[in-house]
Amino acid sequence: MHAPEALRDQHKRRLAWMPWLYFSLKARHRAWAQAWQSEVQARLVAQETVAIGQDCFVAPDAAIFGEPGRAVTLGDRCAIAAQAFLHGPITLGNDVSVNAGARLDGGRKGLLIGDGTRIASGAAIYAFDHGLGPDRDLKDQPVRSRGIRIGRDVWIGANAGVTDGVVIGDHAVVAMGAVVTRDVADWAIVAGVPARVVGDRRSR
Repeated sequence: MHAPEALRDQHKRRLAWMPWLYFSLKARHRAWAQAWQSEVQARLVAQETVAIGQDCFVAPDAAIFGEPGRAVTLGDRCAIAAQAFLHGPITLGNDVSVNAGARLDGGRKGLLIGDGTRIASGAAIYAFDHGLGPDRDLKDQPVRSRGIRIGRDVWIGANAGVTDGVVIGDHAVVAMGAVVTRDVADWAIVAGVPARVVGDRRSR
């Protein structure tokens, strides 16, 4: 492999793991990067029930799965990083980023994420849950789904978890490693397991 090709491959890997860099590429890289992204996204749309807005970035090894009735929809300027997992129904607003290794599953009722929200690496957001009744083995328990709604301008920290049925308000912050099991108000900062309010962004 010639040096320029090897460097370009390394650039692609860097962008896949740090997709925010894609949106500030210098002119000499933008043409090939946009052509590469067009190929990646066209292949994904041809294979899955996925809709992708304008000027998005999708890492080639992101696992994005949509089917009829469980579509994945990305708004404009969304970024999906390497090894992220998305299973519809999921709707992302504009300017949403899903960082490396995050796991999002819309269950049956769906996952809705507002504009400008950041999902950090390793976050787990599952819009379904299993029963725990003592009358049957866990593998035979019924599965329920109530859906999850996350507002605009929200930050979900690294390795945080959000459980089914939760609504997270606009401008909220979920700390690294927190597990959200109940609704979070607008502007609230929550931390811990289970997550509890520890602050308000407006007082920072």
